[in-house]
Amino acid sequence: MGTALHRLRIDQAVIANLVTEGARVLDLGCGDGLLLEHLIRNQNARGFGVEISHEGVHNCIARGLPVYQGDIDQGLSDHHDDSFDYVILSHTLHATHRPEYVLKEMLRVGKKGIVSFPNFGYWRVRFGLLLSGRMPRTRLLPHRWHDTPYIHMCTILDFQDLCAALNIRILRRIPLAVGGQLPRATFQKGFTKWLLPPVTANLLAPVVVFLLEKNQA
Repeated sequence: MGTALHRLRIDQAVIANLVTEGARVLDLGCGDGLLLEHLIRNQNARGFGVEISHEGVHNCIARGLPVYQGDIDQGLSDHHDDSFDYVILSHTLHATHRPEYVLKEMLRVGKKGIVSFPNFGYWRVRFGLLLSGRMPRTRLLPHRWHDTPYIHMCTILDFQDLCAALNIRILRRIPLAVGGQLPRATFQKGFTKWLLPPVTANLLAPVVVFLLEKNQA
């Protein structure tokens, strides 16, 4: 039985809509496997997952998903160049120790990459730090500074700068006005209501999705 779209986080639902039917997909840091399950069950994806935590791997196996335990900071040497149509980093990049290397590896083994992350330039985060003088905690960033798994926070502009430095082409930038799950009716009507104009993205978007590819030039 397929995974209902409304069970996904909003960024995961947007990612699912970017992945074409029957695509070869590698989900890096796949967590509990909810997104990977949706892609396999509902979009006939030929999908695999990589997850570092024992709990995440066990949850994926319980869902019947093809997953292996691995540390993506060590690279993706098990996979050849262009092995996948899409490689996904959904709320994973900011938890890696070597984000630059991880991006290079994802676009070595994948024809396209999809990255989503919480935007540290979001206005609530900015004002939280300004007013309290402490590292902000939000729904998307709930951890305290000393126990957070998120070790490389960045803004939308920071990420775009890194893509430029790595010669990565941004095919689409999709800033979202919300960061959590949405009711079933929202997904039935589409995502237009939750998209933001690019000019306000770095200030107003709590989460963003990027579709990437290697620059051929």
